[in-house]
Amino acid sequence: MKLLHLLTLSTALVLTACGDTDSKTADDNNAAETKPAFLSTYVPQPSKTTFIQNARIINGVSSDVSTGHLLLVDGKISAIGSDISAPDGATTIDAGGKFVTPGIIDIHSHLGNYPTPSVNAHGDGNEVTSPITSEVWAEHGVWPQDPGFDEALEGGVTTLHILPGSANLFGGRGVTLRNVASRTVQGMKLPDAPYTLKMACGENPKRVYANRGGPGSRMGNVAGYRKNWIKATEYKKKRDKGGDDFKRDLQLETLADVLDGKILIQMHCYRADEMVQILDIAKEFDYKITTFHHAIESYKIGDILAENDTCSAMWADWYGFKMEAYDTIRENIPFVHAAGACAMIHSDDEKGIQRLNQEVAKAWADGNRAGLNISKAEAWKWLSTNPAKALGILDETGTLETGKRADLVIWSDDPFSTYARPEQVYIDGAVMFDKAAGIKPKSDFKLGYGGTQ
Repeated sequence: MKLLHLLTLSTALVLTACGDTDSKTADDNNAAETKPAFLSTYVPQPSKTTFIQNARIINGVSSDVSTGHLLLVDGKISAIGSDISAPDGATTIDAGGKFVTPGIIDIHSHLGNYPTPSVNAHGDGNEVTSPITSEVWAEHGVWPQDPGFDEALEGGVTTLHILPGSANLFGGRGVTLRNVASRTVQGMKLPDAPYTLKMACGENPKRVYANRGGPGSRMGNVAGYRKNWIKATEYKKKRDKGGDDFKRDLQLETLADVLDGKILIQMHCYRADEMVQILDIAKEFDYKITTFHHAIESYKIGDILAENDTCSAMWADWYGFKMEAYDTIRENIPFVHAAGACAMIHSDDEKGIQRLNQEVAKAWADGNRAGLNISKAEAWKWLSTNPAKALGILDETGTLETGKRADLVIWSDDPFSTYARPEQVYIDGAVMFDKAAGIKPKSDFKLGYGGTQ
């Protein structure tokens, strides 16, 4: 373990520092174009040419499990199939009929923003000073030393999306991270992944702000969205035109980028009727809702979600903890899937993220008991393919296809079994977790705290 930690640390030392900052002169603030800030410095760990043979492959594309081999070269999937062989010098791993799947992508996590240990000093996921905080970015509260990242990796999570909390109508930007050890959040950021905007509807904003100047009702929530989209529309016109009358505004900048299609909306919303109202607002101001999160009533509007090409990120069976969270069914995810909409699992929890394969297994079983006959390979898309689509990164990861990042998991058993655990986890072709070899990153925060290193 000490050797792994030193290797991780030494690799991190070669990374460059932060990207260009946001500092500008007064004259520069009048310019319509701004320099990118907080650029990714992510560099994949060194990897070897690896040949994984005799695997049962769930590739995230097909509806069937296939038997074959995978060749990993320079961090990418070079070949996949039953008629390929290992090149000279390749490290060969005999899977012996074990399952190989794409790495798990958790589209809704707060790791780093609400790290372990869960104390008030570590609570950086909600900026509750205003119902409109689109100017804040989740990455500026992420603590890379959160031990939760290590535990999520051991559960097969290779990519995760960190969101601000749900106290606000407009909560701020989310960020997509690689689940790797790093000294900085920039060293974890997936390069060129689109930013997202966290929004929330329903009980949370009206509860938090009812005695702070509003909104205090669902009516007030909707009025708050619309007023700020009007402001963003006007801001975008001035920005696009340029000139001395344009002044940069971080809050409206994020919203204008949504209107441009550069930032993807991820919206906390439980009730079906509210989701449809939110879709109406999006049509009014010509933007897109990429994903509804939690969405326990999505089963009621699967056809509408499919018509709008809007995804739904859900739990398998977590509900009933507040009034808007009561009216769900255990078949929520499979019913949305059966309606032709984009369905997926999410954690929203530091412990649930460690066993998302079990969460999908529960939802898959519930759907099939209801007569849907969904294959395991099809259901795995709820863990990798569809989250990648909803985050705008499906061209890079989420499936096992030639040319994509080699993000994959070798399982000890059928991943739909309660007893299955990852044996090896690869990110960009590098072994980041190996149970048998004892390879596992360990947060600096936990070094020296109990057990062996």
